[in-house]
Amino acid sequence: MALQWLLLLNLLSSTVLLANVTHSAAQDGRKAYVVYMGDKPKNEVPVSPLHLNMLQDAVDSSKYNDIEHEALLLHSYKRSFNGFAAMLTEQEAQKMAGMDGVVSVFPSKQSEMKTTKSWNFLGFPETVKRSKLERDIIVGMIDSGIWPESDSFSDAGFGPPPKKWKGKCQGNGNFTCNNKIIGAQYYRASQSFEDDIESPRDFNGHGTHTASTAAGNLLSVAATTINRQFITKVQLGNGKIYEGLSPNSFDLKGKFYPLIYGGDAPNTTAGTAVSDSRFCLEDSIDANLIKGKIVLCDRPLDGVAAGIGAILGGAAGVVLTVKKVADQVLGPHTVPASCIGLEENSNIYKYIKLTRNPTATIWKSEEINDVLAPYVPSYSSKGPNPAHPNILKPDLAAPGTYILAAVPSTDGAILAGYNLKTGTSMACPHASAVAAYVKSFHPKWSPAAIQSALITTAKPMSAKLNAEAEFAYGAGLINPSRAPYPGLVYDLNGQDYINFLCSQGYSGKLLQNITGDKSSCSSKSNNGKVNDLNYPSFALSIKDLKFINGIFHRTVTNVGSSNSIYRAKVAAPPGLKINVNPNVLSFTALWQKKSFSLTIKGTIEKSRLASASLVWDDGAFHVRSPIVVYVAV
Repeated sequence: MALQWLLLLNLLSSTVLLANVTHSAAQDGRKAYVVYMGDKPKNEVPVSPLHLNMLQDAVDSSKYNDIEHEALLLHSYKRSFNGFAAMLTEQEAQKMAGMDGVVSVFPSKQSEMKTTKSWNFLGFPETVKRSKLERDIIVGMIDSGIWPESDSFSDAGFGPPPKKWKGKCQGNGNFTCNNKIIGAQYYRASQSFEDDIESPRDFNGHGTHTASTAAGNLLSVAATTINRQFITKVQLGNGKIYEGLSPNSFDLKGKFYPLIYGGDAPNTTAGTAVSDSRFCLEDSIDANLIKGKIVLCDRPLDGVAAGIGAILGGAAGVVLTVKKVADQVLGPHTVPASCIGLEENSNIYKYIKLTRNPTATIWKSEEINDVLAPYVPSYSSKGPNPAHPNILKPDLAAPGTYILAAVPSTDGAILAGYNLKTGTSMACPHASAVAAYVKSFHPKWSPAAIQSALITTAKPMSAKLNAEAEFAYGAGLINPSRAPYPGLVYDLNGQDYINFLCSQGYSGKLLQNITGDKSSCSSKSNNGKVNDLNYPSFALSIKDLKFINGIFHRTVTNVGSSNSIYRAKVAAPPGLKINVNPNVLSFTALWQKKSFSLTIKGTIEKSRLASASLVWDDGAFHVRSPIVVYVAV
């Protein structure tokens, strides 16, 4: 998909970095916290002095002078919201949370950074219907930067930026914007650039990859596979061949190398035990013992692929092991590599132990069709929603496995300027791109209306491939071609969000800090429930399998045909009784609104999770919402 405009706002670190914090602060067990104080300041009022004063009140003044207080203040946020990041102890964070004007205080977390064929897989070819308004859509991006020389960011055929564009290109001498990358800025809270440069230029690769997919994130997105899979064969000296996964672009041309087990090459000078070296964890392997050899690594205790550390020792190749081959998510490596299952690992290990001079070779990958796709691999985060159990998360799913997109020239690409990457970070740009596509047809739609369109038009997925069902894939696989034409949308406005916050206990100054105005809670909003948030999905958390009773209130807006009659179609498993009242909605005009209630009663017999659905159908549009009833843990 070719979006007309790309705005890159480069955040060199997604969280606060700690490089310039005083040594004494680190010794006191401090860590970075974000202090959130609600809406951004009005009239560009300076906030740094206020933040510093608050920090001085929270920190023991007998230990730190004013200069050190300033060092503890990592960054003041003022453009999108009011708040700051600081190095605090746990006790100081608790004290800060009780201060006037503070909404919440939480630890700063480092977001680990984890497309061509994927769009075709979604049924969204280059010949898809386009809107003339597309040229005015600007996509914002907060990531590790961008590599402007990539062919993906060529502005050939592009006109000047939209007249509404007021941004700038902060190139700093080594970065040039064009009519596709229309703006770029860089930012780093610590002001330390020891491992990077003062520029929007991307040396990490993450930002370039996601931006060239489309950029992004409007909603929570699960990552799925696409119908691309790679088979990488490992052949032993005795002729036996074992098939593994993981893209391998290296061609050893059938040459055999000595084969060694990671557990037989511990880094004894560093005190590494065999129990660690068998997993090939970084620095656990003796580089001299594995140099020029192919290394067999056991499955790491903490997940899928920690064994990649073995390749740092100059090995000729590496054979990694995972619990389930279908779930492996390894990307391209700097040496030949294959990812095998536990049974294959056992057979190769026996060969090593029973052979005087074991050898092996790793063949170049073969791309095959994954007939099971789409499904959600183990690396993608699953629901339920820990903060609000009755709001279904994730919202939907999008391709995130082996996504081919642009990378910097420093990335070690498998193709010139392009590489395969895997993760929810690769799924989110697909959703962001589709959201931008919908907005190009409906520029006045609210973010909630666009979100609703994406959710209600998603393609249902199979619980046979993901036992977590909707907690793995939400409403299903994103459907770009249908997304601009949902028929009905579940919209939300500012008051809806205020009512939701009031129902969650927010009020007074705490509420006003978030909204940035004089909002207040009414008796009606105080008595509201999460179930009444006008969300395009339904989730009911229960404690007793044999007593299910929940009611939801929703309002839909007609964006399909001016004269239309929608009938409710409910699909539910045995034991669940789902009633929709009214079950027929008649519209006589566009933007007309109609309300209904959905009641769930009954029991769940054989599972702790039951999946159902509601479809509003007028013969032309099918507005589908997932329904989940589950036992809260």
